[in-house]
Amino acid sequence: MARAATADRAGPALSAPFTTLEAPHRHDALIENSEFLAFAARAGTPEEALAHLAALKVRYPDATHHCWAYRIGPLYRFGDDGEPGGTAGAPILRAIEGQGLDEVMVVVVRYYGGTKLGTGGLVRAYGGTAAECLRTAPRLEVRPRRRLNVAVPFGHLSGLYHLLDTFDTVRGEEAYTAAGVALDVEVYPEDLDAFAAALRDATRGAAQLEAEELPDA
Repeated sequence: MARAATADRAGPALSAPFTTLEAPHRHDALIENSEFLAFAARAGTPEEALAHLAALKVRYPDATHHCWAYRIGPLYRFGDDGEPGGTAGAPILRAIEGQGLDEVMVVVVRYYGGTKLGTGGLVRAYGGTAAECLRTAPRLEVRPRRRLNVAVPFGHLSGLYHLLDTFDTVRGEEAYTAAGVALDVEVYPEDLDAFAAALRDATRGAAQLEAEELPDA
């Protein structure tokens, strides 16, 4: 079952909710005497994804192959690391996409066991090991938030704090001014109107609230 969380993938812009991995996960398989070790982890950038690959190459330097794929929003890439083209990285990528996951890197480490699997066997081995690793991994549903700039007079701070606890918010650092306190607040888009109305009522209209503009689609 996917757990819910928040994300800021592109500043104030709202992206669609997506599902990723809550924690790194591993799955091992023995196929025709070859060991296949699948490692899946969340990666928010290509650099982070390739860092996972580099770490596994250091951890398993004597492995025959380190095959991999990542999907990060519209970005994707994969590598066969010496296996016949299309038999390793592409099946791993299809496993990620087939389970509807985003911001995910999967590396399948192979120790050759002396028996050739053939093209079809390699596709099934790499794709199947990656798919099982992802199927059994804990998942995380990521929901975007909308960022607000809020300023209230000192006399209404208690009302603001009460609202921040009442609504599911993420608060930034407070900045003190001569007139009161200003801070950034992140709310779920569906809570924006209700939060604004409640803030207006709690401060008798004294609060200032500005929602960061979304870029044009």
